[in-house]
Amino acid sequence: MTTIASIEQLQTGQCRPLGAHDAIGPEAISAQLSVLPAWRHTDGAIEARFRFNGWWQTIGFINALAWMADGQDHSPDLMVAYDRCTVIWRTHSASGVTLNDFICAARTDALYQERAQP
Repeated sequence: MTTIASIEQLQTGQCRPLGAHDAIGPEAISAQLSVLPAWRHTDGAIEARFRFNGWWQTIGFINALAWMADGQDHSPDLMVAYDRCTVIWRTHSASGVTLNDFICAARTDALYQERAQP
């Protein structure tokens, strides 16, 4: 990834099969994160924490996230508690962060904005 994709480009993008050569370097990851302020680069992945009003809102968000991720043929790691969820995107086939992770992160933010704000 040589240019920074806009939030709109990411939210309308589609994940595709990727391999080891598609991993993005730390500088490009940092640059791309400029359009996703809730996310941070950590341990070969990008992650964000989301807060909710309670259990059912948290689970509703997770279900919507699962539906979106399945449609993109990509899946996050999740850490779930009563009123919060940490979402972690990484591309295992690339052993790091790829454009697919940014696409899914932007779509995750959109889901949160649509349905799960406290």
